Amino acid sequence: MGVITGSDLSITFREAGREDCGLILRFIRALAVYERLESCVTATGDLLREWLFDKRAAEVLFAMVEGVEVGYALFFPNFSTFLGRSGMYLEDLFVLPAYRNRGIGKAFLTELARIAQARGYGRIEWACLDWNEPSIEFYHSLGAVPMSDWITFRVSGDALAQLAQP
Repeated sequence: MGVITGSDLSITFREAGREDCGLILRFIRALAVYERLESCVTATGDLLREWLFDKRAAEVLFAMVEGVEVGYALFFPNFSTFLGRSGMYLEDLFVLPAYRNRGIGKAFLTELARIAQARGYGRIEWACLDWNEPSIEFYHSLGAVPMSDWITFRVSGDALAQLAQP
């Protein structure tokens, strides 16, 4: 992982390991608080260990400043039939409040773009809550475009169990 110099910071990245599940969970909870969705978090350290490291369903990257984790990104491959190749889906991108507006978000997306290109991925996609204007403006500044003609659907919980019934 490279070193990226932000406006006033030297930012490095490191991949998460099994021993980081508690830290990952703390970041997930902090993100949930920011998104006003803290009651939705049911993840545990054991579940993260199983799904991230045993099943390898996703990857986590930490942003580091002076040896301290100040943000995280969780991502996994998806597939585009139109492109005929994989892309990257960015599930979470979160920077601690004290480190925002200092180039870490851009450094994260630069590093993720580097990873995507190295793997031959055709694109990076993510979702953003419609009320999160600071993030929306930031994503626009990077050349990202909203997919306003697509609606995201989700089936979970009881509805998922019901749908799975023959």
